[in-house]
Amino acid sequence: IGTFFLVLTIGLVSGDLAPLAIGAALMAMIYAGGHISGAHYNPAVTVAAFVRGRCAKPDMLPYIMAQLFGASLAALAASLIKGDGGSPDDFNIGKTFLAEFLFTFALAYVILNVATAKSTAGNSNYGLAIAMTVVAGAYAVGKYSGGAFNPAVAVGACMMKKLMWQNLWVYLLANTAAGAAAGMVFKKLNPDDK
Repeated sequence: IGTFFLVLTIGLVSGDLAPLAIGAALMAMIYAGGHISGAHYNPAVTVAAFVRGRCAKPDMLPYIMAQLFGASLAALAASLIKGDGGSPDDFNIGKTFLAEFLFTFALAYVILNVATAKSTAGNSNYGLAIAMTVVAGAYAVGKYSGGAFNPAVAVGACMMKKLMWQNLWVYLLANTAAGAAAGMVFKKLNPDDK
């Protein structure tokens, strides 16, 4: 999941502030997944951890395969979202749904892991991780979907005429489905955290 969102952000952002969004995505995913995987989102880090004695030999190949799989899926998702470009004025249901689903999932996943997990209790930096997930998402897909990542934000954006009312259903469906998916993934990865 961490490698996926790192590579997805890299694939979608551009401009002078792209490094900020990429760093934000990495930071948020480290906060979210560090207690699960040690935040191995890079095969070179896995090798370094192995050499250091902090990654068991049987774990190396699964980590590296997961990292490469996540990167490959992210590249595919980025190409589906980015295509020939776009903007919220040039609304595309598929691109908008995918962009909103993925970064709403990222946001909910980070929130569940940094603000609700037993293993991160007392984490005083969770607000930074949550905010940086929104920063990364806004930079990465804001120009493709409007960057709501939240049904309430989508409603407010429609009221302010930043999004169109006839497209609201896409945001409501994508954001709600992503929240549910993040909850299921959290439960799967943290079965003892009730």
